[in-house]
Amino acid sequence: MVARVPTSAELDDLTLARARRGDRDAFRELVERHEVQVFALLGRMLLGRRALVEDLAQETFLRVFTALHRFDPAGPARVGTWILTIATRLALDELKRRAPVATQLPGDLAADTRTDADAERRALGGAIARAVEALTPEQRAAFLLREHHGLEYGEIAEVLSIDLGTVKSRIARARSALRAALVEVKHGG
Repeated sequence: MVARVPTSAELDDLTLARARRGDRDAFRELVERHEVQVFALLGRMLLGRRALVEDLAQETFLRVFTALHRFDPAGPARVGTWILTIATRLALDELKRRAPVATQLPGDLAADTRTDADAERRALGGAIARAVEALTPEQRAAFLLREHHGLEYGEIAEVLSIDLGTVKSRIARARSALRAALVEVKHGG
């Protein structure tokens, strides 16, 4: 077995082994290494619903804690990918259960008349936020895992339990929707 060199976000093999054996300090380190990614993913998936994001982040790490002894460090997935898989599935399940909730987007805030450039940035940010919100939860998950978390297409397929072609299709549709939103802003629509 070849030891994987951990990325800055990954744990070293020894700390991961300690966490898998139930060492609370090692598990705390695992959480600290991955909590930013988990909160970022959940926040984007759930469109910033803070209390729900916090609940699902806690649920993610509870599930990680209870199943970590079954995680195979020699397997195909990095521990970070495995944790994002848990968070993504929790978010998708939650989105399927809940009715859509109207959210206040950056572009919808009261106008700040500092400069035209600020107004353009707010309009662009609002258009992007609306475009991401309009994506299906499945498209949003694939897009966020690729663009915000840097997962490879194969890893995304594994996380979402879908075919590679489906991953590519979802990401292409998401990008197309975002391009259309940007064109809309550019043309003042």
